[in-house]
Amino acid sequence: MNEKKDKLTKERRVSRRSMLKGMAAGAAAIAIPNTSDASIWDAFFQKHFREMNSSEVSAVIERLEREYSEKYKLPIEVKATKAIPGVKFGYGLDLSRCIGCRRCVYACVGENNQSRNPQIHWITVLTFKEGEKWVDLEEANKYYNPSKVPEPGHFYMPVQCQQCENPPCVKVCPTKATWKEDDGIVVIDYNWCIGCRYCMAACPYGARHFNWAEPGIPKEEINKSTHYLGNRPRYKGVVEKCTFCIQRTRHQPGRYTACVEICPVGARKFGNLLDPDSEIRYCIENKRVFRLKDDLNTNPKFFYFFAT
Repeated sequence: MNEKKDKLTKERRVSRRSMLKGMAAGAAAIAIPNTSDASIWDAFFQKHFREMNSSEVSAVIERLEREYSEKYKLPIEVKATKAIPGVKFGYGLDLSRCIGCRRCVYACVGENNQSRNPQIHWITVLTFKEGEKWVDLEEANKYYNPSKVPEPGHFYMPVQCQQCENPPCVKVCPTKATWKEDDGIVVIDYNWCIGCRYCMAACPYGARHFNWAEPGIPKEEINKSTHYLGNRPRYKGVVEKCTFCIQRTRHQPGRYTACVEICPVGARKFGNLLDPDSEIRYCIENKRVFRLKDDLNTNPKFFYFFAT
């Protein structure tokens, strides 16, 4: 009786093992690209960005520049500039100055190669009536369209990635395709993103955006100066978000992000949180600042304040 039972158990184990092996082989057959194109295979077996040495990074950059240039018929540069030692970026926004003009939104779109069709915006400007209970990010009006701004009796709150010091999006990513760099910027490796959108569900600020279709950007509007972890052209099926214009702020230390540069009323502040003489440190130390959903302990490096 025991021998028969042991034989049956062994057969079940073999059967289960065979089934699992078959499932794995089937999944691999689906996942592995059916092509002889060397660049496709290189992309498929590409190592995680943080695990690559300098020569491997250079090879990936060369391949991407070639692929993008062939696709868009433009000489697109892809940088991999590393974080600057002694720098941790922070951002400030003076809500008493913001006029809701959305110039920041469109400067960001142009600088960071965001899709025009379908439309993706990394910055969302919300409008609130003066005196009403706020801040309800989910219910706030972001589709306002008065004849002129600022509209009397209203104020505005732009929202984008808060560059959390304790980012929940990073914790949930199953492939570690998103992480926080030494300068505080939370980045995404589009070649490792599998489009599961766990990070979008985890983000309490609605700051991450999914490419449901192939991003549509007119050739004449493409920004040819890009960064591997920032504004390089994205793919269908990946998530993207604000990276503090990493292609500018790392490559040219001291340069502002596109949204800061374009703001006509000087409502946006940006700089090094570790520099006691920086503009952002002055705002934090001399204004009544607050952070969105601070009770969640995400510790955003994005500070709001009213200067008046």
